[in-house]
Amino acid sequence: MNIKEAKNYIKDSVKIYLKKDEEGEYRIPIVRQRPIFLLGAPGIGKTAIMEQIAQELGIALVSYSMTHHTRQSALGLPFIVHKEYDGKSYDVSEYTMSEIIASVYDVMAQSGIKEGILFLDEINCVSETLAPSMLQFLQYKVFGRHQVPEGWVIVTAGNPPEYNKSVREFDVVTMDRLKILEIEADYGIWKEYARERGVHTAILNYLDMKKEDFYQVETTVKGRSYITARGWEDLSEMLTLYEEEGITVEESFVGQYLRNERVVKEFTAYYDLYQKYKNDYKVEEILSGTVREQAKDKARKADFDERLSLMGMLIDRMQQDIKENMLSAEILNEVMNPLRALKAKAESGAGAQELLQQIGQQAEGRRKSMDSLQKAGALAVRDKRKNRAIIKFLSECEKRMRIQEAGSGAEAFAQVKDSFEAEVEDYKQKTGEVKEKLHNLFQFVEDTFGSGNEMLILLTECTAQTDCAKFISMYGCEDYQRHNEELMLTERSDGLLEQIEALGELTI
Repeated sequence: MNIKEAKNYIKDSVKIYLKKDEEGEYRIPIVRQRPIFLLGAPGIGKTAIMEQIAQELGIALVSYSMTHHTRQSALGLPFIVHKEYDGKSYDVSEYTMSEIIASVYDVMAQSGIKEGILFLDEINCVSETLAPSMLQFLQYKVFGRHQVPEGWVIVTAGNPPEYNKSVREFDVVTMDRLKILEIEADYGIWKEYARERGVHTAILNYLDMKKEDFYQVETTVKGRSYITARGWEDLSEMLTLYEEEGITVEESFVGQYLRNERVVKEFTAYYDLYQKYKNDYKVEEILSGTVREQAKDKARKADFDERLSLMGMLIDRMQQDIKENMLSAEILNEVMNPLRALKAKAESGAGAQELLQQIGQQAEGRRKSMDSLQKAGALAVRDKRKNRAIIKFLSECEKRMRIQEAGSGAEAFAQVKDSFEAEVEDYKQKTGEVKEKLHNLFQFVEDTFGSGNEMLILLTECTAQTDCAKFISMYGCEDYQRHNEELMLTERSDGLLEQIEALGELTI
């Protein structure tokens, strides 16, 4: 099973476990909710999909690595209480609340969200003192005397023994209480995620040519050598920051994220080439339609791997603009709802002070909602940006209304409407600029490569990237439609994949 299939399966299971009957009771009692056990190599993306599921379902997430816990921290500390049974007094040992269970209650109290996922990583590496208690936890969701609250689904994860010397193999009794998902690394699936996350183009271009370098764990004469999806994603973020600061990328830096000498050397060499291509081709000139003829001639004569890198740079830059444009569209759409409520209030005869109060409440309500999701670990980066932009717009409208000291509600709303219409006009202008850039990109590829594989790459990426596909659907793109029909996309894809696969045999 790949990571995408695992994510969909877990998401469906969580939704089923949280399903209630007419009386508000959970349809599946907590004792019958089998915990899910993700078994897969390290750095494959197990934690990342848990964050995505929580964000998409709007529920909380509490994550713990079980290797950090002793019996005392997981079960609670013992203390003595005095009790009376049948008229006799006894000293009885009880336990404080588990740190893990307490964290769940803390998140519920801070966020106000009462349902969530308790994700316990490296569960098959628990300490020897804690191991006997795991069977009780997996069946009854209890640590010590305290149970995981209703509405919280247990998902666990661990590595196979070949990756971790601390692994303890579960017995049949324990395994029979789990839903086991065995996950394998899959570059094609990871690339979908990486494309949406904005992973550095140099990394995706390199891995398109050398898929075998996506994930490796092996033992060499120098010790353990490994490359993981986590390593590539972390390297991507640092590459972007290094470029912003003008810091040179060297092998020693790459080797901090990719623990394989050959791959470190080859990726660093490719990254240097990537930077050279970047300087040679002037991506902004191509997208602005002012490309030099020398650049077209150079691209026509280039080897396929160089052309593949050029296409990656162009598509990445284009998709950045499209992502920003689609985010702006989402912000404007969501702003319309509070503005409609303000309009209705103004039309009902409310004064400016009432509108001021309402717009302030709308901004504060969104702030609290965002804060709640953030404390619950269920707020995606894109949603955070969107909410901040909406709060900023509402706050600026409120400030403008106070400065203008409008008397009537109609006058106050007119100022808000003016602000909104100015944002809409700005959006329309930027949308036109993005459409022009997209046309210029298609024109460059057509003039330089005709209807070759480069055009197929462009069409495929425009179809696969979510924001790009939405943009074309909303605003149209004659170039896309025309070339898509000409090339018969699905029939040409196999030949292109074979060429890219062949590049994996080259030495960079």
